Amino acid sequence: MTKLLKFNRLLCQFNRIPEYMPLYQTLKALNSARSSYKGNALGVVPTMGALHQGHLSLIKKAKHNNEVVWVTIFVNPTQFDKKDDLDKYPNSLAEDVAAIHEISPDINIFAPTASDMYPKGLLAITQTFDGLDKSMEGADRPGHFDGVITIIAKLFKTLQPHRAYFGEKDFQQLQLIKKWAKEQQIPTSIVPCPIVREANGLALSSRNAQLAPKQREEAGFIYEAMLHCKNNCLDKADVYSTIKQAFEVHPNFDLYYVLCAEEDSLKEVKELATANKPRLFVAASIAGVRLIDNIALK
Repeated sequence: MTKLLKFNRLLCQFNRIPEYMPLYQTLKALNSARSSYKGNALGVVPTMGALHQGHLSLIKKAKHNNEVVWVTIFVNPTQFDKKDDLDKYPNSLAEDVAAIHEISPDINIFAPTASDMYPKGLLAITQTFDGLDKSMEGADRPGHFDGVITIIAKLFKTLQPHRAYFGEKDFQQLQLIKKWAKEQQIPTSIVPCPIVREANGLALSSRNAQLAPKQREEAGFIYEAMLHCKNNCLDKADVYSTIKQAFEVHPNFDLYYVLCAEEDSLKEVKELATANKPRLFVAASIAGVRLIDNIALK
């Protein structure tokens, strides 16, 4: 038995994780495992853990389309603008590994520590996105996307995936990653995956676990209002008015922003009727839990 395998088993035992999963928790172990694959069908699903059915749908798609799949589980400190938000983020590694095993026991998992990913300290590389990061989440959470791209760059450099899977719930993030990969000439196909929702329409998110059952059920009004806009609103002003009125009926929820923007540029549309691929974006919170959602309007 190699030293790396022995170390991996000890880590599994410490974290109450079955030994049957190929779990790697150091870059050294990851590099050793990655170097053994010489094919051209390696897919990666980057996550921060606390996996839900949305994440699992990405993993299933990756498994269907690739010979080898890696799931990364890392709560990235540099993409949090508030420490209390980082501290509250759920950590459920053993449960996540079990959920991945249900899909396939041969999926590789990389779950490193912050010190391993940031050996010189928690520093994010400042990025330039030609304004794509100046609205919505970028405006509300300064430095957030710098942290996202920094960790994605580190993961891509090591794993060198042929395909990477991202959910459309974080649509602004998806567009920024696509732009970054194109500009940096990263030979990885960025694969967008549709939003998975709860029965009441609430977009699945790891943060939903922080909501009380009644809050979680009530939060379905957000998607209901967005659907109403898609099916009934003819202009931007009507969309904004509809969303704001919906939040007035639910005063426990705070509306952070509502925006009709074109998918590619993420710039606010001038006229809904003539806009190229308009999409409605909404961000809100209840009891300090941030909720984001979006929907194509055409």
